[in-house]
Amino acid sequence: MLISTKGRYALRVMIDLAEHQADGFVPLKVIAERQEISEKYLESIIKLLVKAKLLNGLRGKGGGYQLTKTPEQYTAGDILRLTEDSLAPVSCLQPGASACSLAAECRTLSLWQGLDKVISDYLDHITIADLMKKDASGDFYVI
Repeated sequence: MLISTKGRYALRVMIDLAEHQADGFVPLKVIAERQEISEKYLESIIKLLVKAKLLNGLRGKGGGYQLTKTPEQYTAGDILRLTEDSLAPVSCLQPGASACSLAAECRTLSLWQGLDKVISDYLDHITIADLMKKDASGDFYVI
């Protein structure tokens, strides 16, 4: 599993907006400058987050983007599943995958299912609020 720039940037945007909640609606240009992300690329990520109702958008003067919930209510897993479509370590475990004809005899299926569960459990227990903490990098279980 390799997380794309879209997933990594989406997490950075959500953290940025969480850290600047008191500013109200934050313009796209401001987020792009702070995060050093191209505005054009950021637009596509923001559009996805707004469509999923993770962000509110307001057009015009004084417009921009803000979180729809508190930082504690967003998990890294939710955001990455939205941007990556799947976090499955192998294609047979992706949502909507066809049943594998070898599943009954597959000696590695339980390994991949276990890894998939560990990944999901880990990412679903890390919130944007956790990621806002300066010392967050060393506080989590590492596989």
